[in-house]
Amino acid sequence: MHAYRTHTCAALTKENVGETVRLSGWVHRIRDHGGILFIDLRDHYGMTQVLCDPDSPVFAEVEKVRSEWCIRIDGTVKARDADLVNPKLPTGEIEVFVRDIEVLGTAKELPLMVFGEQEYPEETRLRYRYLDLRREEMQRSMTLRSDVVASMRRRMWDKGFREYQTPIITASSPEGARDFLVPSRLHPGKFYALPQAPQLFKQLIMVSGFDKYFQIAPCFRDEDPRADRSPTDFYQLDMEMSFVSQQDVFDTISPVIAGVFEEFGEGAKVDDPASWPQIPYNEAALKYGTDKPDLRNPIEMQDVSEHFRGSGFAIFAKLLEQDGTEIRAIPAPTGGSRKFCDRMNAFAQKEGLPGMGYIFWRDQGEGLEAAGPLAKNIGPERTEAIRQQLGLGVGDAAFFLGGKAASFQRVAGKARDVIGEELGLTEKNRFAFAWIVDFPIYEKDEETGAIDFEHNPFSMPQGGAEALEGDPLAVKGYQYDLACNGYELVSGAIRNHKPEVMLKAFEIAGYGEDEVKKRFAGLYTAFQYGAPPHGGCAAGIDRIVMLLAGTSNIREVIMFPMNQRAEDLMMQAPSEPSSDQLMELSLRVIPQE
Repeated sequence: MHAYRTHTCAALTKENVGETVRLSGWVHRIRDHGGILFIDLRDHYGMTQVLCDPDSPVFAEVEKVRSEWCIRIDGTVKARDADLVNPKLPTGEIEVFVRDIEVLGTAKELPLMVFGEQEYPEETRLRYRYLDLRREEMQRSMTLRSDVVASMRRRMWDKGFREYQTPIITASSPEGARDFLVPSRLHPGKFYALPQAPQLFKQLIMVSGFDKYFQIAPCFRDEDPRADRSPTDFYQLDMEMSFVSQQDVFDTISPVIAGVFEEFGEGAKVDDPASWPQIPYNEAALKYGTDKPDLRNPIEMQDVSEHFRGSGFAIFAKLLEQDGTEIRAIPAPTGGSRKFCDRMNAFAQKEGLPGMGYIFWRDQGEGLEAAGPLAKNIGPERTEAIRQQLGLGVGDAAFFLGGKAASFQRVAGKARDVIGEELGLTEKNRFAFAWIVDFPIYEKDEETGAIDFEHNPFSMPQGGAEALEGDPLAVKGYQYDLACNGYELVSGAIRNHKPEVMLKAFEIAGYGEDEVKKRFAGLYTAFQYGAPPHGGCAAGIDRIVMLLAGTSNIREVIMFPMNQRAEDLMMQAPSEPSSDQLMELSLRVIPQE
């Protein structure tokens, strides 16, 4: 017999009745029923009920065990009485009578219970992550993550891609976040960087003549944490292809993503990738207030500035006299009650705005009537024109925000989400995807007037070199994101593979030729030797699994995550280096006041 087990704790059925078996696992729960001890024995695969009574030669030993002890038992498989069968367990028709026991590992008093649905502070869960991970929900989430990664690999291989690994210790490159720097012992005063993404290397792989690359790649970014973003490291499905257009990338990765969601989405609707809309960035900002819209929500915002220009509502009328301002409406079908409107106005105030104007339409027996402070100020003709533009009727409402879009757009997008949820408009049990395209390459700093890259600096501008001769803020890139249910899942671009166009693009953002050649020497030099047109993208694995697991906290699907202060409480990282380590690296730590 095997030293630890003949079966897992999910394997035994009534076909095994009468057999002598050996099981190993953790004591999940203990119940004493009148001198008969029942133990739910758990391993990674499932649960088996074992029992022991005073007739067992090891009854005294079984009495000593406690929750989360790791034990091995030998016993005889018995059929449960018909009225005691547990249909929820694969092993629910049998139980095992214990005839021998070995304690493999005792457990101290537990800082958190594995059995049950108790809630514990996240700090406790992360400090004792090995216990937290024993819980059924966490076992399921980590198994899901592993299965998703395996599925992605199979699907990429099936599409003719091969997996290649890129360096973890490399040079710093601009990816929009802070680098994690690694001091060099052999080159005092110089530092490596952990890669924010395999961006430059995967482009070099294309220059090297490998036509299709992918990798399940670790990425490292020193970022401020959010619920849907890790503050230190994450994994992505990284891919790149040569001789492709933007649409080729979409046609390649879309079925992979859709297939994963169909496979693991537990029956939720997944739209056909051929029907995924391609929404220009500016249109997404106007209609949804974000470049990662939740399209399960049918609400689309509209510009209604003309209805308020020169109107009796002085706040909006005066705003519109300033350049670059607008009034935007958020339709709220079925939201036509003063109570709901006041609640949304309070929401806007909590988000830091003065509030949201509103109009709602009602029928008090004399036909359609517009109500609310705005309606009284702008009059019936203007309110009727707004209603018709928005396609609203009795029992509906609309909310209004004004100013420069940058000042209110984030709150408007968030309000749209809240309205959709509260009014039951947002479709459940569906994954709704959309490609966001035509991103601007450059942005202007409002304070300094300086031009810098808005997104990926290595993207090919639409129109090539000629597009860079005009207004930089009008230049669009072959850049794209895939949004799903309000999250960005994929980001990518067709790359700028022409050295002269690369120099011009960086020059506009304030990077001189010498600086470009120094900072991106490998890529720039490689482009001198016949670089092919190429492009690709990267899909965030952590975020995909988060959606599939039905959670909004990315730490629930990462095996050993940092906390919100970028600390590993279990391993006590970051930690102070020793004096010897600092000396080896020619470093000195300056104390912070």
